[in-house]
Amino acid sequence: MAYLKQITLNWDKVNDKDQYPFNIPALSRLDTLDLNQNVVFIVGENGTGKSTLLEAIAYQCGFDIGGGSRNNDLGLTDKSVLLSSIMTLSWMSKVTKGFFLRAETFFNFAQYLDEMAKEHPAQYEAYGGKSLNEQSHGEGFIALFTHRFGGKSLYILDEPEAALSPLRQFALLKIIHDLEQDNQAQFIIATHSPILMAYPGALIYQCDEDGFHKTNYEETEHYRLTKAFLDNPERFFRELFKVED
Repeated sequence: MAYLKQITLNWDKVNDKDQYPFNIPALSRLDTLDLNQNVVFIVGENGTGKSTLLEAIAYQCGFDIGGGSRNNDLGLTDKSVLLSSIMTLSWMSKVTKGFFLRAETFFNFAQYLDEMAKEHPAQYEAYGGKSLNEQSHGEGFIALFTHRFGGKSLYILDEPEAALSPLRQFALLKIIHDLEQDNQAQFIIATHSPILMAYPGALIYQCDEDGFHKTNYEETEHYRLTKAFLDNPERFFRELFKVED
């Protein structure tokens, strides 16, 4: 059972539509977005607005803009939160537990956890028992997913593949499957990874200058480009490097 069913952007509340982030083309064309699925992927090129949308959703849900749960405050700010001021969330059953993973500020979150643990060492228990900064970036991500994720929760993940090898991306898929199969968790994920977005039964949105569009996995540019390259890398190199036959 998906918890967050839909988001609505109330454009009548915007005074200046030329102001960031309201002027991002994909977002400016968005009125409502259906999220009625346990696993939702938002895919698209950098700069199209997918991360901005996730950050605003996370902020509206009460998560810190820098990442973490509702109880964390990393002291970071971002103009993307302005989008949350015109955002209405529609819930089936509102949840207050969950986590916002923002790959680009994960170091800040790990550092925040270290500061908290100086006075309360038990802070590490929910993350595998040791500092996330004492592990590789990928190990820290997996420790977070393995130990921190669980229960009736909403997880918003912004490019979680950033620190994960292909093998560890499969490990994340297994964690997602184990949590969502019992209808105990919903995942909303922005990603470039053709491995992650292949998750069976997921709802996929393509984000581009024309807006947000539902699409099938094999219709995503990520899948088509990756498959075409793996099928014939030599052809890509000839074109890329302008190599003559």
